[in-house]
Amino acid sequence: MTTNPEQIAETLLELRSEHRKLDELIIDLTSAPGADQLTLTRLKRRKLRLKDQIIYWESKIIPDLDA
Repeated sequence: MTTNPEQIAETLLELRSEHRKLDELIIDLTSAPGADQLTLTRLKRRKLRLKDQIIYWESKIIPDLDA
């Protein structure tokens, strides 16, 4: 795990980029006739995991107000 703000920012950029790509892929697959529901479900779960990771890393760069 890193605590370096620059590394955290880089990690966030990568996670957000992957999240956007998954979103676009999900939209494309949803609009396609006969879309594979299992694949869509897996992609949506991956997207949710990425969102959780983004929230985690964002919390690492926001100062703790209770301290």
